Amino acid sequence: MTHDFLIVGGGIAGVSAASQLAAVGSVLMIETEDHLAFHASGRSAALYEPHYGPAPVVALSEASGAALRAADVLSPRGLLLLGGADDKDEFEAEEKSFGMERISPAEARAIVPILSERAVVRAAFADHAWDIDTDRLVQSFARTARDQGAEIVTGAAATAIRRDAGVWTVTTRKGEMRARTLVNAAGAWVDEVAKMAGVRPLGFTPLRRSMARIAAPGGHDVSTWPMMFGAGEAWYAKPDAGALIVSPAEEDPAAPHDAWADDMVLAEGLARYEEMVTAPVERLLASWAGLRTFAPDRLPVIGRDPTMPDFVWFAGQGGYGFQSAPANAALLADLLGGRPVGVAANIAEAVSANRFR
Repeated sequence: MTHDFLIVGGGIAGVSAASQLAAVGSVLMIETEDHLAFHASGRSAALYEPHYGPAPVVALSEASGAALRAADVLSPRGLLLLGGADDKDEFEAEEKSFGMERISPAEARAIVPILSERAVVRAAFADHAWDIDTDRLVQSFARTARDQGAEIVTGAAATAIRRDAGVWTVTTRKGEMRARTLVNAAGAWVDEVAKMAGVRPLGFTPLRRSMARIAAPGGHDVSTWPMMFGAGEAWYAKPDAGALIVSPAEEDPAAPHDAWADDMVLAEGLARYEEMVTAPVERLLASWAGLRTFAPDRLPVIGRDPTMPDFVWFAGQGGYGFQSAPANAALLADLLGGRPVGVAANIAEAVSANRFR
């Protein structure tokens, strides 16, 4: 069978695209791994903070809020920004960009009792941040896609791609897959897929981010604590299943691969976290890493390639993929379905692949 759309990649980008494109035409989605959302999408900090990111991303995140609430994947978390003696400028810039309310260090300690009285000299809080149940969201998108007739094939790594007489053929170990339009939603591998298809890469960079899970500090019940981050995004910490996940928030370029945490970078990030609290990190329960992939201008790329219109980019969602997924996918379906776009024209233009002509 020759489908209308063949989506390469089964992370949050691919499954959200499948859920929307299935209403436009026949869809086949292939994923290299044996289950969906294995790489970056399965290793996300999973927060919906619609003020996070550059302006076009903020617009797409805000436009996604209603769909995320309707999917019942959000739960209250909150956001706490912490500053020390030497990061006043970074603190004030982030306080403003996130639309946060300044609170006293004492008020911050009332929320998170392990904060250091000596080190934390300024704080700000916002309640407009929610946890995202990422697995539930991925499965919701996949179910919606299948209910509309989409086919999802896992364990099907693309080994070759060719285009003949207006039809793309993707060779996988599960056979050859065909479609009239190829949608590249391959995460860290998007430029590799483009090369395989004979399309010019756009210069995406996968950036590693490491994470550690630590026991709840001092035996505290952390379930009601907000997500905390140090000014300048020097580190962040977030409650997770009775423990804390702590990240150095690094952005180290890496080749596409199954990422793992860098022990030295992780230790440095944990040290920055420890400077702001009174409870030392005694041991790690687990550690891991993911690759957040960005275009050169750090905006998503959504739409047809300017030189190969039946090759479509749905990539570069970076650290914003889950919180902007519904609006991103709706925009993609609008563009490929020939419908009026549901977001402002300047937003669609800002994320268009045409900017790389």
